[in-house]
Amino acid sequence: MVEKTRILIVDDEQINLDFFDVMLSKLGFQVEKAQDGLEALEKVKKTNPDLIILDNIMPKLSGWKVTRLLKTGEEYREYRHIPIIMFSAMDDVKDKVEGFELGIEDYIIKPFNFSEVLARIRAVLRHRELEKRILAKERKITLIESLNKSLLYFTEHLKAPVLELMESAEKLDPAALEEVKAFTGLVKKETEATLAALKGLQDEISDLSRTIEAEQDVGFNVGDLDKKFQQHFSELQEAKEDLDGVTR
Repeated sequence: MVEKTRILIVDDEQINLDFFDVMLSKLGFQVEKAQDGLEALEKVKKTNPDLIILDNIMPKLSGWKVTRLLKTGEEYREYRHIPIIMFSAMDDVKDKVEGFELGIEDYIIKPFNFSEVLARIRAVLRHRELEKRILAKERKITLIESLNKSLLYFTEHLKAPVLELMESAEKLDPAALEEVKAFTGLVKKETEATLAALKGLQDEISDLSRTIEAEQDVGFNVGDLDKKFQQHFSELQEAKEDLDGVTR
């Protein structure tokens, strides 16, 4: 079962929350709601949404303060990746610049048209999805490079101890107890070092395997991603037949 994309709507006007809840739920999104900045922060921790649609002017904490906490606050470090679309009734360049510098992905001026909002949601989510795939690819490449280096190190440094053991074995006098003990200790030492190196290689291979399996599960097909969001957009057109000309 495919998990629904979770969107957190933050607005102090109930009519806006209800509107987005109905429309986005109809389009297949899972909607979470908050009526002020403090509740928004609590919902972020509780639900870890894929996207936040955040009004700027709100009681308790403004949209700017919520954004600043999410993007720079140590307490919210694990949520910094969540994309934010900011709503504001103020069409001010300074406000827009401040928002983008804080790390928001988009800025929409009220009143808005739902078609435009959905198109921007689609663009932000698609960008975030592609970013996740690219990071997964980069991680796999990094793991492969690390594994290659480990294999080279292992093969280069295994040869010398083996040759040393062979040379010691040829010179060993089986009747000389002390020599046999020393040789046994050398074999044990080199065996432990080799096993430790093999364990490290095994861990790297397991990590790489898990990464590849996870990537195969989610796939990296831009066409499929685009098809999914195009389907959402088509469903919007059907919804608009009942809500033609809806604006705020």
